[in-house]
Amino acid sequence: MSSLDATRAELALLVLYLNKAEARDKICRAIQYGSKFLSNGQAGTAQNVDKSTSLARKVFRLFKFVNDLHALISPPAQGTPLPLILVGKSKNALLSTFLFLDQIVWAGRTGIYKNKERAELIGRISLFCWMGSSACSTLVELAELVRLYNSMKRLEKELKGEDKHGNPQYLVKVKQSNERLLSLIKSSMDIVVAVGLLQLAPKKVTPRVTGSFGFITSLISCYQLLPALAKSKAT
Repeated sequence: MSSLDATRAELALLVLYLNKAEARDKICRAIQYGSKFLSNGQAGTAQNVDKSTSLARKVFRLFKFVNDLHALISPPAQGTPLPLILVGKSKNALLSTFLFLDQIVWAGRTGIYKNKERAELIGRISLFCWMGSSACSTLVELAELVRLYNSMKRLEKELKGEDKHGNPQYLVKVKQSNERLLSLIKSSMDIVVAVGLLQLAPKKVTPRVTGSFGFITSLISCYQLLPALAKSKAT
């Protein structure tokens, strides 16, 4: 393959990536939290970028609550333990509620919804829902990692003296484990971001801490949305 063909292929991947509304939202999220980190809550250009990007992102999320509503009423995967199902469904319910209420927040900030005090209250409720969904995600990912670890141990016993790294089934489980671990890190850090946005611990979780954690989780989200081929090149 010539260098021109390689460039075309890479640009095609980039176009495919940027065509995703979710990818554009996460890029904007990185800009938003990067600006929050730079501003550290102080008035100026960085804070203006933070606020304007935050408002712009809400447009990407219009009617997005339907996705988690669909996941909430969909049957769980076979073999999933009941406690894990309940936590997973709680996550879907909380995230769907957050995204639905976030539309009212957007309407309040654009002037469509006139009751500013109620819009602010709804905004705080929505953030608590997001924090709850992040906590549920953390529990789900932790439980799934334990299940994967036990499954890998059983597979190692079955393989006995064979090279486990040459076994396709084992490699799939390793890949799934890495993906789960990354999601666990992201959801755990998002809890801190929610605490910062709600100002539950303003002395410890400052705007700079919130911005740094939010920026990192945004980059993780951007990576997770990459096509499989681009991921293999990145690693």
